[in-house]
Formats: sequence, C-alpha cells, structure tokens
Amino acid sequence: MKIICIGRNYAEHAKEMKSELPTEPVFFMKPDTALLKDQDFYFPEFTKELHHEIEVVIKIAKAGKHIEEQFASRYYNEVGLGIDFTARDIQAHCKEKGLPWEKAKAFDNSAPIGQFISLDGIEKNNISFELKINGELRQKGNSRDLIFSFDKIIAYVSQFVSLKVGDLIFTGTPEGVGPVKIGDRLEGTLNGKALFGLNIR
Repeated sequence: MKIICIGRNYAEHAKEMKSELPTEPVFFMKPDTALLKDQDFYFPEFTKELHHEIEVVIKIAKAGKHIEEQFASRYYNEVGLGIDFTARDIQAHCKEKGLPWEKAKAFDNSAPIGQFISLDGIEKNNISFELKINGELRQKGNSRDLIFSFDKIIAYVSQFVSLKVGDLIFTGTPEGVGPVKIGDRLEGTLNGKALFGLNIR
C-alpha cells in the first residue's frame, strides 16, 4: 500500500500558499508508516508549526497502469477523508534551500484517515467536505472545485506509478490550512456525514 498526494489542486489554496497554478497534476508520496487510523495523533517533537490540510481520499480498488481517463472510474468505488499533516516550518526551510521536503510531509502518522464510504448514490464531482477544530469551521471544500478531477488524477499518476488495490490518493486540500496544537480536536465530515475525529496529544 502506498499513499499518493496531489498538491495545489484547489486554486484558492495555491493562492494562499503563493504558488503558481499547475498545468498538470503535482504529486508526491508518503510511506505506509504515515498512515494513522487511531483517534490520537502525537505532536512531533521536530516541528513548531504543524499545519492541517483536509483532503478527499480515493481508495484504489483495482490494479492498473497507463489508465485512460475515460476508464479511470472503474478503479475506485470508495472515498474518505484524510489529513495531510505538514511541518510547515521544515517545508519552508527545505524550499529555501532548494531541497526535497519529504521530511515535512512523509513523517510517521502524517496521514490520518477516517472511514471510507461507497460512491453509490454520490455525485463524485460534487462532494462537499469540512474540517472543524474544537467545533470551529476551519476548512470547507467541494470536489467540483478541483483543478484536476479524480479521473484525471488517476490517469496522470498511473503513467508513472502502477496503482495497486488498497493504494490511497489524497486529492488536494482547499484553502484555509493552518496550525494545530496539542489539545485540539479535529473532526471531518463529507456530505454532512462524520468520517473521522482526531485528538492532538
């Protein structure tokens, strides 16, 4: 199982990060050790600026490579929500030096996920989702605002990386990213359904 993350896939988030809009999907990867399914996340000691990024997550249900966009929908039938935790201070330092920034994104437990739900009866191009922290709305997005749709992402990524059953694709975060701190409670909903609750310890 691998975790593939799409960057800058919502225009407003790209703007808030002062980044150019991509002309093709930008992706990076996290190891399986980044996955967190429990309800507690322990704040890592190596960062002072840990940011939340809520994302719709696709679970791959069929292996494939060089998948054509018109057939991409055959390769997934469930979606969920996840957090792409980012050590923003470390990421900024790496960017300044022109260095890779995996250590800011790929550290242990940096990809918490909640439960997955079937796409049956769900319009995949109109999925609304929210992140609340301590009951306060912090991020709100809709899949209709994706620069690159789920199917475009799968078609693009599979040109370079074979997809296997159980792989997860984090599809990008909307605007509103920001810091979390010890004691925070993060709650994610998709189309009004609660999919995860996460405590920062």
